[in-house]
Amino acid sequence: MKIAARAVMMALALILAPLLGGCDEAVQPVAAPAPPPAVSVVKAELQDLRASVSFSARVEALHKVDLRARIEGYLDKQNFAEGATVKTGDLLYVIEKAPYEAKVAAAEASVATARARFDRTEIELKRQTTLVIKEASAQTKLDDAKASRDEAKGNLDKLIAELDQAKLQLSYTEIRAPIDGRIGKSLLSVGSFVSPNSGTLATIVQQNPIGVTFPVGQRDILALREKMGADATAADRTVYVEFGKGKRYAEPGKVDFLDVAVNTGTDAVNVRAIFPNPQGMLVDGQLVTAVVEADKAEPMLVVPVNAVQIDQSGSFVLIVSAENKIEVRRVELVRQDGNNIAIGKGLSAGDLVVVEGVQKVRPGQTVEATLIKPEA
Repeated sequence: MKIAARAVMMALALILAPLLGGCDEAVQPVAAPAPPPAVSVVKAELQDLRASVSFSARVEALHKVDLRARIEGYLDKQNFAEGATVKTGDLLYVIEKAPYEAKVAAAEASVATARARFDRTEIELKRQTTLVIKEASAQTKLDDAKASRDEAKGNLDKLIAELDQAKLQLSYTEIRAPIDGRIGKSLLSVGSFVSPNSGTLATIVQQNPIGVTFPVGQRDILALREKMGADATAADRTVYVEFGKGKRYAEPGKVDFLDVAVNTGTDAVNVRAIFPNPQGMLVDGQLVTAVVEADKAEPMLVVPVNAVQIDQSGSFVLIVSAENKIEVRRVELVRQDGNNIAIGKGLSAGDLVVVEGVQKVRPGQTVEATLIKPEA
């Protein structure tokens, strides 16, 4: 009986062992839920900014001169470094002088000969005049003397004009800068034969001041008046230039020219503003953005540039709601000002806008937000 009881007990143990093991697994502790993702936010704040309208613009030199040869000859000297700044009157090129100096010398000799002949005829005219008065000579001789003097005078004047022309041709052997500016690449090298048909030797572009030209269309004019008042025109506004990433050129400009007619192809009027350009940062032909600003500042909502996202539907920001959940807000962008961007519609003052951790969250997700101070 004892042996049988012991066998029963062993059998029960073998049967219950898997069940007891399963119970041990079932009571293991459940892992804790992951904490909400952390994001950094800033408050959308009101700042005093000037209303503005932006236009695509191009930098245009006020004066640009193509240097050309006026005479024929071999290019003897080049007295400038390509890309250098030149002043009015600087000697830039010299064309061989010898042939033109020889022409001047020959013309001077001809003038001297003609002047001597004229002097002789002048003396003879005076002598014949005296003799006629004294009735010691015939009137016909006086008439002949006067005709010879007049002929000599005409020949002298002709040769003097030829001398002036020869001197003018000689002066053309020196090509000087007609304006202050920056000179470009020399298209012909020393030793080349040049003539009026050789085309441009080099180009000088005035850099300071410099112009920025932009078209103002009818829709732009309406936007200008809507933002700045019914009497607003580009002509009485300060204009600023912005480069690729919203970086603003330090010097403001003033409008100095409005075209007299509307371009029928674009329905726009070309406007030009003049800018100081002492450092040469604005370059002829450069594409920039011209910004026309209002005279008075008005409060606008501002957020950091890196808070703004763009998708197929346009611009948006992520905000953290009062329940610490992510929401999407579609926004209307006004303009960039340094590291900040002004928002026209879509936000309210005090909204918590996500600036860091955007990639880690999705709309409706609960987050842990840390408020930071936005960059200036």
